[in-house]
Amino acid sequence: MDQNNSSSSTSPMTEASNVDVQVSAQQQDHHTSADYYFDSYSHFGIHEEMLKDVVRTKTYQDVIYKNKHLFQDKIVLDVGAGTGILSLFCAKAGAKHVYAIECSQMADMAQEIVKANNFSNVITVLKGKVEEINLPVPQVDIIVSEWMGYFLLYENMLNTVLYARDKWLVDDGIVLPDNATLHLTAIEDSQYKENKIEFWNNVYGFDMSCIRKQSMMEPLVDTVNQNQIVTNCQLLKTMNISKMMSGDASFTAPFKLVAERDDYIHAFVAYFDVSFSVCHKMTGFSTGPRSKYTHWKQTVLYLEDVLTICQGEFVVGIMTVEQNKKNPRDVDITVKYSLNGRRCNVSRTQQYKMR
Repeated sequence: MDQNNSSSSTSPMTEASNVDVQVSAQQQDHHTSADYYFDSYSHFGIHEEMLKDVVRTKTYQDVIYKNKHLFQDKIVLDVGAGTGILSLFCAKAGAKHVYAIECSQMADMAQEIVKANNFSNVITVLKGKVEEINLPVPQVDIIVSEWMGYFLLYENMLNTVLYARDKWLVDDGIVLPDNATLHLTAIEDSQYKENKIEFWNNVYGFDMSCIRKQSMMEPLVDTVNQNQIVTNCQLLKTMNISKMMSGDASFTAPFKLVAERDDYIHAFVAYFDVSFSVCHKMTGFSTGPRSKYTHWKQTVLYLEDVLTICQGEFVVGIMTVEQNKKNPRDVDITVKYSLNGRRCNVSRTQQYKMR
């Protein structure tokens, strides 16, 4: 694990969780964790991080600017517009009108940004939840959104995009991006696991292993060095955003990770790719450890066991991914895995909770 990046692994939802703690004594205001999710996006720092993610933002810019034929004179819906950057791209590409929906307080700033850039006649910022907004038009030609969360599905903004698609998109309309894939690999990570997980076994001479149990269940979002990768990468899930149903985001998938060298495995690592297949030329990006850095980094799932694996041997298993029943923006992950090797025989089920 690249420990230089470990301090930067705080997510918008982590910030929202901090807010939850601060207001726990004020539950009478009837706020929910979903409300704090939107509150977290009111802070400009989160948007600064996303905008400075060149892979993310430049890909969207290229998709829109290099495919102006898709946007010319079209009505566009920007779901979760944030600062309005995607709406600005679309307006500049020749869209007839862009409706930018943003639920957080950032909507007010987006309105100012639109005005400052002389696009008030093209871009309408609508403040509120997609599910509660009354759109001024019956249908739109294109939906654009940067909905992806950590582990692809964390924050569950995908369901909001699908809701907007089903309610407003014309029959031959376009969703951008229109494809996403989730992948899994395995890494050696003894030093970081020791610092992050095993630390709790002996804290200045005291047993705090009860916290270790909790830390094992919390996936870590951080940057993985590609040299740590021990196995091949396995495709877990493919999502066609234009056609999938909301329930398809919960799934169970088998995996088989084959060791490329003799080594130890301390964790599974998940990452995602997205693509814009309707463009003149296929465009997209990967958040994997062998690709350029993105603010999504990778998602690390530490294992209870240290797996001793030889080249050619494999870890087989099944991963189940579900929305949390209490808060659908959270993700529950169950991994069943086994290794039947020359030097190690392990079979275990582990639970993870992205909060």
